[in-house]
Amino acid sequence: MKKNYSLSLVTAIGLMFLGTIQAFAVDYTISFTGTGKSTTVGSVIVQNLTKGTTATVPGGSSLTLTVVAGLDQLVADKGGLRIYSNAVDGNSTVLFMAKNSGSTQISAYGLDGRKIVGRTENLLAGQNSFQVSLQKGAYFVRVDGVGYSFAAKLINQSSSKSNPQITMLATGNGGSPVMQKSKSTATAMDYTIGDQLLYKGISGNYATIVTDIPTASKTVNFNFIECLDADGNYYAVVKIGTQTWMAENMRTTKYRTGTIPNITVAADWGNTTLVTGAWCYLNGDATNNTRIGKLYNWFAVNDTRNIAPVGWHVPSIVEYTTLGTFLGGFDVAGLAMKETGTTNWLTDAFGSTNSSGFSARASGKCNSSGVMNDFDYNYLWTNVEFSATNGTCAFLAGPNANFDITYSPGKRNGFSLRCIMD
Repeated sequence: MKKNYSLSLVTAIGLMFLGTIQAFAVDYTISFTGTGKSTTVGSVIVQNLTKGTTATVPGGSSLTLTVVAGLDQLVADKGGLRIYSNAVDGNSTVLFMAKNSGSTQISAYGLDGRKIVGRTENLLAGQNSFQVSLQKGAYFVRVDGVGYSFAAKLINQSSSKSNPQITMLATGNGGSPVMQKSKSTATAMDYTIGDQLLYKGISGNYATIVTDIPTASKTVNFNFIECLDADGNYYAVVKIGTQTWMAENMRTTKYRTGTIPNITVAADWGNTTLVTGAWCYLNGDATNNTRIGKLYNWFAVNDTRNIAPVGWHVPSIVEYTTLGTFLGGFDVAGLAMKETGTTNWLTDAFGSTNSSGFSARASGKCNSSGVMNDFDYNYLWTNVEFSATNGTCAFLAGPNANFDITYSPGKRNGFSLRCIMD
C-alpha cells in the first residue's frame, strides 16, 4: 500500500514546531511628539525597511508594533481559539472569543515565521468567526485584539490552489457581521525584533525623518525644521550624526534672488559658451520633479545669488566625508543612504537599508552634451571647484554598496543637489 508521505511529513513538522512553541506575546507602543517649528504631529508615515511594509499613523494616535520574533512568539493563548479545517475545499473556520470590542488583526504565518496573509477588522466583543483559505501545508493562525492575543496551528490537507485569503463570517456572539467605530487610537504593524523602521513625521509644511530599531515601547520626537527654497518648496529633513540634511533632492527654479534658466534643448545645454546656471527635468519629463527633483549644472549650484534655502548651504566634500565616515566608511555607506528595493532604483544589488534616512533615489544625469543617461545613479553636486572646467560631486549607484566622493565631472553636467543645514 502506498503511504501518504506528504501528509505524514506535514503532520510531523506541525507537531515538532508545536512542541517547541512557548506562550509569548509582546506589543510595543510607539508614541510621537513634535518640537521646533511645530509641536503638533499631523501624521506619521511608518516604513518597516526590513519587511517592506508601510503604515500611516493619524495625528494624535500611536503605533502598536505587534512583535513576532520567530515561531516561539507566535502563540500567546491557544485556549480561546478553535480551528476547523475542511479537507475538501482547503478552507478553515477560525472561531474565537473577543474579550473586548475594537480593532483586531487575524494573520496566518508559515512555519518559518513569514506572514502569508492578514486582515484587520473592528469587531464586537463575543464570539467571532472567519474563514481562512490557504494552500496545502502547515501554518499558524494568530489573532490580536484589544486586551487579548490567541494563536494555534492550522494544517491544510487539501490540494486546493486557493489564493491566501481571510473572510469575516460573523462578529459579536455569533451574529451577522456588524461594523463599529474603533475605540482604539493605535495603528498596528507587524514587527520582528531587529527590524529597521523609518518614521516620517509631518506637521503642515514641515517633515522630519527618524530611523530606529525599537526594543521596547518609547516616544519618538520629531524636531521640525524649516527647509524652504525661494520657489516656496518645503523639504523633508533628517539628522544623521551631527549633521542635518535635506532628505530629498532640490526642485527650485530660483536663487534667493533671481531665476535659474530652464534649458530644454540638448544643443543649448551642451554649448561650451554656457557658463551660467541652468536646470532641466530628467528626460524633459516634469512628472519626475516630485519624485527626484531637478538636474542643475555646477554654475547654478555655486552662483553667488545662492540656490540654497535660507539657513542651508551647498555641501562641501569635507561635509560629505563626515557623512560617509559616520555611516561606517565609504565602502558601505551607500547602503545606509539609498532607499530600499527597486521602486526608485533600477537595481539594489547589495540590499540597501536606508538606515540613515537619507532616502537617496536614482535620478540620472544630463551630460555635458545634453544627453540623459546613468539612470541608476544619483549624482550630488558639492560647492568645491576642481578646475576651471570641472567641479566635484558625490554619487551613489544601484549596483554598488559604496558612497563615492572622488568624482570631478565637467561643470556643464546636470546633476541633483542636496543641501545641508548651516
